[in-house]
Amino acid sequence: MTTSAVPAIESREIARLYALSRRAATWGLAVTLSLGVLKLVGGWAGHSLALLSDAVHSLGDAIASASILLALRYAQQPADTEHPYGHTRVEAVAASSVAVLLCLSGAWILVRTLGTWGDPSPSPKWFTIPIALASVVLNEGLARYSLWVARVTGSASVRANAWDQRLDAFGSGLVLLSLSVEMVAGPNWHWVDHLAAVGVSLIILSAAGNLFWSSMQELIDRQADPELLARIRTIALGVTGVIALEKLLARKSGLEYLVDLHVEVDPKISVLEGHAIGHAVKRALMKQIVTLRDVLVHIEPAENP
Repeated sequence: MTTSAVPAIESREIARLYALSRRAATWGLAVTLSLGVLKLVGGWAGHSLALLSDAVHSLGDAIASASILLALRYAQQPADTEHPYGHTRVEAVAASSVAVLLCLSGAWILVRTLGTWGDPSPSPKWFTIPIALASVVLNEGLARYSLWVARVTGSASVRANAWDQRLDAFGSGLVLLSLSVEMVAGPNWHWVDHLAAVGVSLIILSAAGNLFWSSMQELIDRQADPELLARIRTIALGVTGVIALEKLLARKSGLEYLVDLHVEVDPKISVLEGHAIGHAVKRALMKQIVTLRDVLVHIEPAENP
């Protein structure tokens, strides 16, 4: 006997988690877009290929934040006839799409940098250094805030965006170092600017690969973390009438999880009693773990009641 998989009503706590994730994405969009435009203008006017490459990274982060923001809004739509499990999986789709875009931009920067390695270029202007320094400070601060939000909400896309912001801070640090060296050492050290651009492109490719891998794991229904599984098991076994768990599966979908479990009960009880135990397990799990979107409980007769 199986309890019906009725979509869970979104709780206030889930709404709060979505709002927190959207706020992080909004801040990410505002900061990275501003930095991207500033670095683009500064790199072009200041003759720094490394700063221009870093601008591409920041603009890519802005697109990522915008995609995550839109995905989070769409993910909150209630389930319908065509999407009985809801729309939460769109978050992983957005993250994987952004990863592909970042990969293409990183490859373009690398090809561009290597193709112009020996070309003569004027020395960078002084104002490129404060731009790079501001990028380091703002991106690191944004990354720390986004990582905190990701820990609170469990959002994979916010976490991936946070690490991308931290990598952007690291890339800006490379740009700052290369600009400082060239300012002090003179035009003969202009190759350092190209070397920093190569480093930025490799950082972008690394971030894109990690983001794509994590989003694909969600799309192919990877089992949930052991900590969540242990908590589900403890709560289910604590329900009166449950003897053991035969099977426990949990898959992530956006900020929420879908759970399937087989519960062993006394084989001598009635169908009505088993049905009641199944509903009690579902109620207990969804009450104590607010990120569970739905729980499907299958009742099994215990071999050794």
